[in-house]
Amino acid sequence: MSKSVLLGALLTLGAAACLTVETSNGLITGHAAPNISSISEFLGVPFAQSPVGSLRFAPPQAYNGTAPYVAASYGYDCPDTSNPAVGFTDFTPQAQQVINYFSANSDTPQGEDCLTLNIWTPVTAPENACGDRPVLVFFYGGRFTYGHTNSPFFDSEFLANAENVVVVAVNYRDNIFGFPGAPGIVQNPGLRDQRLAIEWLQDNVASFGGNASHITLFGQSAGAVAIDYWAYAYIDDPIVSGLISESGNAESFPLNTENRTISNWYNVTTTLGCGASPDSLTCMLTKNWTDIKAAAAKAPSGSSGNPLRSIPAFYPTPDNETVFANYSDAGAFAKLPYLLGNNDFEQGYYALPSFKKNNNITIAEGDSFLLSSFTCPNEYQAGVRAANDVPVWLYRYFGDWPNINLYPTNNDYPGQVVSQGSSAYHGAELEMVFGNSLGVSGLPNTADENETIALIQGAWAAFARDPANGLTYYGWPQYNRSADTLILLAYNNSPTAEFVDPNTYFAACANYTPSA
Repeated sequence: MSKSVLLGALLTLGAAACLTVETSNGLITGHAAPNISSISEFLGVPFAQSPVGSLRFAPPQAYNGTAPYVAASYGYDCPDTSNPAVGFTDFTPQAQQVINYFSANSDTPQGEDCLTLNIWTPVTAPENACGDRPVLVFFYGGRFTYGHTNSPFFDSEFLANAENVVVVAVNYRDNIFGFPGAPGIVQNPGLRDQRLAIEWLQDNVASFGGNASHITLFGQSAGAVAIDYWAYAYIDDPIVSGLISESGNAESFPLNTENRTISNWYNVTTTLGCGASPDSLTCMLTKNWTDIKAAAAKAPSGSSGNPLRSIPAFYPTPDNETVFANYSDAGAFAKLPYLLGNNDFEQGYYALPSFKKNNNITIAEGDSFLLSSFTCPNEYQAGVRAANDVPVWLYRYFGDWPNINLYPTNNDYPGQVVSQGSSAYHGAELEMVFGNSLGVSGLPNTADENETIALIQGAWAAFARDPANGLTYYGWPQYNRSADTLILLAYNNSPTAEFVDPNTYFAACANYTPSA
């Protein structure tokens, strides 16, 4: 038998070995990923019981089914508030599609039975027992109000294939279902969904080729905030070995006051005829989820002092378990290696909903928002880690690629954020991490864009393989405010990493007060 024929036979056997696996759920069968046949894809795998009936608004309960499961398609999105189209007249042709995919507005099916995860793993020969790979687990953003994994943004076959890693994307409850704020209950079930998903992976990811002792969490926006929350919530048993926060951390966004949280809950219960008292929960358990979702969408957001940063009505609530009211105690977190950063022009996305409301955000307001929500919180948290001898890396992403650009510079909007072009807007790095900008926009990548994808995917994977040292071996310096250690990615669209004096961007943070 020739070497090529033997290799093909081994890969076929390996594919069969990795397509049906034994888990605590019983046998789960996946399939070859649609674009890369050497990647096995398992979609819609339940990790918890359906959060319905008495489990609505409650902490998740471990999945108790054992029947064979065919993981053929994405599960339901958790119920969330849809986002209307942005009425901006100067969009690029691809912009609305990119925004729809990013903002969970692509008409994918919703339902309460939504606590599932998706797994992508490379096919391997049987002698390797499907491998022993590092695991990257993703939490999506969406202001804890919307979001789901059923999006080209989070199609992980490309990342899994490029870096020989296992990638997992987790659905968790958001909006009123994940963060009801009702008095007298266990708070933040959405964050507890994330924890149960990681516990399920700890028990089962080896069956999918992953190493349960090498799990790295990564997330974007609200998902990035949840990553940082994790470090403070699970000091003694973090399970995971590394954390990556893209555009957000525990200091990025303010929380609702306790009175406002309860008021928002009663706003909905009163609308649905359940009254405004602690026993309203019993009534709410009898309501149709679609009616709850519609009533929650009418609850007003709170102001945070910047027109680009409102506080959603249903948002994480301090409970001194999963979320804390004060993150200034520098020692009270799990000392996990941390990679964090933000994009150079986050406001390029945030300005669009305000534009629809005829609230024309000034350049000064946009700059202030970038500093107070991203630049300074990241510098603060990186400094806290460095001061506690935790390996930490801090980046700033600049890529502005033609196929995912949302709008060009335009002198018709003098003094406004939207006059500057979308540039490296909020979420623009996700196509680099997941490597699917073509699938998101429908337009081909440039050569430099492809090289940037390879650069960033390589870094995320290097960190996952060895969170304490992987990026050092990759050539990236640990953060030190007194040295050239701020990592600039795709500066001027160059597919490289550059290292500069952090004070170039952080000098304005000298008088910074954390938003949260």
